[in-house]
Amino acid sequence: MQNTIIITGAGSGIGRATARAFLDAGYHVGLIGRRAETLEETAAGHANALILPCDVGVPDSVDAAFQTARSNWKRLDILFNNAGIGSPSRPIDETDIDVWLDVVRINLTGSFLCARAAFGWMREQSPQGGRIINNGSISAHAPRPGSTPYTSTKHAITGLTKTLSLDGRAFDIVCGQIDIGNALTEMAMPMTKGVPQPDGSIRAEATMDVAHVASSVLHMAQMPLDANVQFMTVMAPKMPFVGRG
Repeated sequence: MQNTIIITGAGSGIGRATARAFLDAGYHVGLIGRRAETLEETAAGHANALILPCDVGVPDSVDAAFQTARSNWKRLDILFNNAGIGSPSRPIDETDIDVWLDVVRINLTGSFLCARAAFGWMREQSPQGGRIINNGSISAHAPRPGSTPYTSTKHAITGLTKTLSLDGRAFDIVCGQIDIGNALTEMAMPMTKGVPQPDGSIRAEATMDVAHVASSVLHMAQMPLDANVQFMTVMAPKMPFVGRG
């Protein structure tokens, strides 16, 4: 029987690395992202990759992507809710309202919409059940300076994870969260040059290979549904987190 996963934000970074890890592990992988060309680059012609161009913050777009997956697969085993964006480091009164709205739309509303579609599919399929893995962040625990939009959404992801874990019990749908710190992707490149610290300084931070994130998500995904990694933190051990403030 084929194992299936949908990965959002699969066109780059953590999503791309994770998608390739699952393809290498023999999964059928649905790749969600805004640009088909970057999804094609991730897939690299793999026969088990399903390209699903989609803006996760648009309900109709999410519905269409999941409907395409349902027309190709008999069931959905896993959703990796990974898509997300950051924002410039600013105090709240200097944060543009449109930036706030866009970060909330992608990071939080997008995760809700994809979880909603996956949960409904997993509930309706026979046998019922599946796994949703949400991409949290170190910022789901401790904020960076000037990160109101991003940190607010990542704290909210923890609430989404806990609620899905509770609501999914009756249907054998489990939900876990991976909190990632300084995986070296394009989004994290500024960490190597210098980012604001709580003491007002600008300093470079330690990073780790994104492959460690992909292998961690794969570990979470491969557990049977009678076991769950509720929360996992994988991070560069020398980055500021414990005692960040």
